Amino acid sequence: MPELSLEIGGRSFSVVCEEGQETQLQAAAQLLDQEAQHVMGGLGRLPETRMLLMAGLMMADRAIGVAWKLESAEDRIGALEQRLKDAEAKLAVLQAKASEGPDDSRAEALLENLTGELEEFVDTMEQKGWVA
Repeated sequence: MPELSLEIGGRSFSVVCEEGQETQLQAAAQLLDQEAQHVMGGLGRLPETRMLLMAGLMMADRAIGVAWKLESAEDRIGALEQRLKDAEAKLAVLQAKASEGPDDSRAEALLENLTGELEEFVDTMEQKGWVA
């Protein structure tokens, strides 16, 4: 297992890690070091445990904020996905109706109504003697 020397808050730490984890561990140590430097800039030199505790708490606070934002974004994505599914379902219904063509029963009723009106008109014309 590889052993790394990490510097956090101006102090060196020797850490063992799994093979292949070196790069990630060094990146994590850099983040912790940045927080430790920030803590020491505001509070001055602290005992090692206090400095690491404060830096860790600050990183945890940021991680919680990111987790909340992620959860909110996932909720919004879920809502948008549902709206998309609803819209796709409505579109499918409209496309099915459009492919069925016109409503024949309605057209037949309209035709019967017009035929009746024309017959009444012709009868009226015949009664008045205008048509033989």
